[in-house]
Amino acid sequence: MDDSIGSRQFPGGQDLKPKSRLLGLDPGLRRTGWGVIDMTGNHLSHVAHGVIASNQHDPLSQRLLTLYDGLTDVLRRWQPDQAAVEKTFVNKDAVATLKLGHARAIALLVPAQCHLPVAEYAPNLVKKTVVGNGHADKRQIRVMVKILLPACEISSEDAADALAIAICHAHHLSNSNRLATSVGDKTAAQLAK
Repeated sequence: MDDSIGSRQFPGGQDLKPKSRLLGLDPGLRRTGWGVIDMTGNHLSHVAHGVIASNQHDPLSQRLLTLYDGLTDVLRRWQPDQAAVEKTFVNKDAVATLKLGHARAIALLVPAQCHLPVAEYAPNLVKKTVVGNGHADKRQIRVMVKILLPACEISSEDAADALAIAICHAHHLSNSNRLATSVGDKTAAQLAK
């Protein structure tokens, strides 16, 4: 786990809003990556990241419990305000897809138990948002995460993906907030007439 702190201005609006702590999750039965960032307006700061690994020789129930306990600890320690999880893609191996589905269920359940809003993003949307290319490879994701969070020393691809998911969520929240502000300003102007 990396506890270093770094920051970067995310392209977009200028005004600073109250800080939100966002948790990105890249679910997997063997390794679930997690990344925590703070967002103040359009400014992003790295907080922490890591990987929760289960023992592939353990029964499925124990592996899921390992993920559950690990994610519960991450939420307890870093206290995010919102979470974002990568959506499942369907591949040719039905068994692998089912196992990934189990890990995703844990990744969705733990933040929901803490009453956090949980967003879901398709892998191509995460790549498009962070890299600018929906078919970017792992290396490109890692490079862009490093650019957006320069003081962050990324420990694994799983953690880089989780940070990318958190950055994607921050970007979409920022766009939603700008839209809501714009609509609110127009509504207020209309009401003032």
